[in-house]
Amino acid sequence: MFTNEKINEIARKQSAEDIGAKAEDFLQKENVFTPFALGASARKYLKSDIKANLVSYGNNIVAATTSENAKIIVEYLGKFEWYHCFETPNLHFLSERLAPLGQKVCFMAEYFLPDLNKLKPLSCDFEIRLLEKADFAHLYKSEWSNALCESRKELDVLCAGAYDGGRLVGLAGASSDCDAMWQIGEDVLPSFRGRGIAAALVSTLALEVLRRGKVPFYCCAWSNLPSARTAIKSGFVPSWAELTIKPSAVVDEMNK
Repeated sequence: MFTNEKINEIARKQSAEDIGAKAEDFLQKENVFTPFALGASARKYLKSDIKANLVSYGNNIVAATTSENAKIIVEYLGKFEWYHCFETPNLHFLSERLAPLGQKVCFMAEYFLPDLNKLKPLSCDFEIRLLEKADFAHLYKSEWSNALCESRKELDVLCAGAYDGGRLVGLAGASSDCDAMWQIGEDVLPSFRGRGIAAALVSTLALEVLRRGKVPFYCCAWSNLPSARTAIKSGFVPSWAELTIKPSAVVDEMNK
């Protein structure tokens, strides 16, 4: 039986596994530093090219670093309040010091967890259907690239689709990114947006994920306000933030 406390506990344990920390580190009032290491049960898409990961659940920053950048990260977190370490202009201070090491800030994202006091099945004007693997195997198309991931299709386990007659107009997918937690992503065709489809899909899928004994989570960039609004409307709340540092060559390749 899930409770909000249990959901948050599971998420902290997963974050600890993802960076080589302890779950209780995220509850401390002071920043915590630890050598970066991917645990045996880390999220399956995380790669060993991570040079540092800064994670906050709203109390402090737990910084997992490699030996070459540890002093820089310690200096950075000591110079600014923890909640300013995820924003400019302070990030320029960090970037300038990482550059000689051939490293750059790569990903920054906000993560959401369901609030069981707010999560409920939402409806829209379209039929919602749950889809198992065989049902969505043919849906790896560009319009559903947030709900399904072609390069990691083995992790996609469950979907909720919105149908206008026989036409699929919205899709939310759950990816088994780790043993205890499944990530939800969603897409709605442009001409059908703003009609409550995304929130109906996400809430339906989240409840089904919980029913199957897993914790759903949702992620988006700071600036993706429509996505963040969908998460909140669906019964999710902001829960943790991450900043990932990778080799400059990896970041530069992404920008080609």
